[in-house]
Amino acid sequence: MSDLPDNLKYAMTHEWVQVEDDNIVRIGITDFAQEELGDLVFIELPELGRKVMAKEQCAVVESVKTASDLFSPVSGEVVAVNEAVADEPERVNDDAYGTWLFCIKANNLIELDALMDADAYQQMIEQ
Repeated sequence: MSDLPDNLKYAMTHEWVQVEDDNIVRIGITDFAQEELGDLVFIELPELGRKVMAKEQCAVVESVKTASDLFSPVSGEVVAVNEAVADEPERVNDDAYGTWLFCIKANNLIELDALMDADAYQQMIEQ
């Protein structure tokens, strides 16, 4: 397990979140999640322009073992998707924190307060 970046927030559903300028939130899956899933073979990204609510299922990652839903950590609009991971999902296995999946322009950044910091996420996955 790699060290958890302190500059990210973490969802109970194993997404990581990086806040950027202009209420843009960059989202990926944690190293813990990719290790649990195993070798990723397919990633279904949300459509550009899709409006999502916090905790709404909006993407899917599939591995050789299973498929897993991804959930939006905030409400807003999908403004970017990482097409490179759609073509090469193994990038997430190689570098989970360096490989983002999609970005949302958040309606309200206060929703990020419901997410965990690195220490709290580490405690959760150790239980």
